[in-house]
Amino acid sequence: MTETPLWFMIATFVVLATFFVVDLVLIGRKPHVPSTKECLQHISFFIVMALIFGGIMWAISGAKPAIEFYSGWLTEYSLSVDNLFVFVIIMSNFAVPKKLQKYVLSVGITLALILRGIFILAGAAILERFTWVFFIFGAFLIYTAIKLAVGEDEDEEYKENIFIRGIRTVIPMTKEYDGEKLRTVVDGAKVFTPMLVLFIAIGTTDVMFAFDSIPAIFGLTKDPFIVFTSNVFALLGLQQLYFLLGALLDKLVYLPVGLSIVLGFIGIKLVMEALHDNTLPFINGGQGIHVVPLIPTWLSLVVIIVSLGGAALASVVKMKQLETQK
Repeated sequence: MTETPLWFMIATFVVLATFFVVDLVLIGRKPHVPSTKECLQHISFFIVMALIFGGIMWAISGAKPAIEFYSGWLTEYSLSVDNLFVFVIIMSNFAVPKKLQKYVLSVGITLALILRGIFILAGAAILERFTWVFFIFGAFLIYTAIKLAVGEDEDEEYKENIFIRGIRTVIPMTKEYDGEKLRTVVDGAKVFTPMLVLFIAIGTTDVMFAFDSIPAIFGLTKDPFIVFTSNVFALLGLQQLYFLLGALLDKLVYLPVGLSIVLGFIGIKLVMEALHDNTLPFINGGQGIHVVPLIPTWLSLVVIIVSLGGAALASVVKMKQLETQK
């Protein structure tokens, strides 16, 4: 494996920034409901770009970074799809008009990228100094996997937190939207529109999902460049995916099972790595337990593909069975 050259990283950031501006700022600012054709074109384009990027990374830096990218991208993409479940419920809860949903999603995804970028920088700095944090990350992912497996997920019902409820009672707010405006004029007085609490709800949801996605990706790679690019490619085209899967999200019944397997696997992988590189004095006298095997990168990719692919296939079969029974 060779180190990723600086010129390639700079070029990647420039291209991704361009993609992001075009996808979310130029296209996302148009208040319309995208057609199925438009959605498929956007999603296909970004998937192909991610596959090409991984191939270029393979040629420049070697197989290991490329496999780490593919593994991270698939995991983050699947978690982003899971995120869409909550977005659907929030949009419904706030009665967001269809034509405004694309704009709201573009803001939400921008917030998600900013928050994940902050989490990535913080996570990389912490892991560089305190390798024992892998124990916490691993335990958290295993806990999340168990919650998903037994169905104790918050996605089924969105409840406003205390902060949002407090804002509603303190700040004067209309019940109706006024386009994309945060503030409007009613009876000569300036008041906020529901767009304010909607953005806060989307933002707090992004924070919640960052707590899942960042430990998961650091369980697959320690390279901040791969962590960041995996997250960006997973977020690109997400608003089109929202409209394409809108009516089908509740039919992906086995997606939580596939995600639970992936997160549980990564959690176990993190704990094993933490034991291998242990520095905690109360575990084996502060020495690493080198008899604990390290899971190879290629095996992580295989587990992710089989788990998520199997979950998607099982969901399709289940959906067809239900359709034939009607």
